[in-house]
Formats: sequence, structure tokens, C-alpha cells
Amino acid sequence: MRRRPAERIARAAWVLVVPAFATALAAGLPVQPKLLPPDQAFRLSARALDPTTIEARFDVADGYYLYRDRIHFSVGSSGNLPADLPSGLRKHDEFFGDVETYRGPVVIRVALPSAAPGRTLTLQTDSQGCADVGVCYPPNPQALEIAVPMAGGKPGAFVEAGPKKSWLK
Repeated sequence: MRRRPAERIARAAWVLVVPAFATALAAGLPVQPKLLPPDQAFRLSARALDPTTIEARFDVADGYYLYRDRIHFSVGSSGNLPADLPSGLRKHDEFFGDVETYRGPVVIRVALPSAAPGRTLTLQTDSQGCADVGVCYPPNPQALEIAVPMAGGKPGAFVEAGPKKSWLK
């Protein structure tokens, strides 16, 4: 299975973060508070509203935020899909400059490039966020299998992104 570039970057970043954390602990240096794994800090779920629209939802944990311009959706090799991202809270970020961020629940409508009634598709999502304590997460790729209703059918049930298998074990 080939990994997407964002997933390779995320894995490489954690390979660098974990040894630095262990070194700080061993040296008796102050260590940041315990952080949530990205799939808990930025819970993702989605459902198909109809054959042409997906509704994605991020539930951002207290003490964390997502970057608006770091959220992207795709299906297969479609490239980035058009997404109706709500306005975010303006913030001056020391790394990215003036940005918009999300806290709490965020609902996003994503347009499918072509109708897919009755099909199941894999929605690929890339996002990135930070904790208020000053720690930013690497890009977070996730995938969800979404059942698309037939034309005129009821919206599907929300599907939640599950925890990723740890690559550190």
C-alpha cells in the first residue's frame, strides 16, 4: 500500500517528536502536558446527504484548534473537492501568519465531482491542527467509507473515522 505524501510527512514528524520527548524526560526537563492523539483531538465523521453532497464534521476537543486552510477532501484521484468551509476565528499564528481556525464542532459540505447514487466511496481527508499549549500536529490524513444514497433517498448515517493503528508498536 502506497502512502500519501501527507501521511509520510506525519509519520516522519512523529519519529522526530517521540525521541525528543523521551530525551527531555530522561534529562529531567519540563515536559508538555499529555496530548490527545490526533484522531481524538480532531474527531472526524461524515455522511452522504444525497448522490452529489457529503457532509463532513470535525469535533475539535477543548484546548485544540484546526487550521481552516489545511482541510482538504478528495475521492480517488479527483484532486481536492470543492468544500463549503465556514468562516473561522481569525488568529495570528507564529508559524503560518494570519490564519482562520476552528474550535468545537465544524460542519463542512463537500461536493462530489459526479453523482454516485447507490455506491460506496472512500472520502480522503487531510487536516492539520494544534493544541493551545503550543504543540502543532503534523498533517493528519484520514479515510472514511461513505455509502451514497440513491437519488431521492434519505441521507446516510454518519461514519466515524476510527483510530489509526500505531506505527510505533
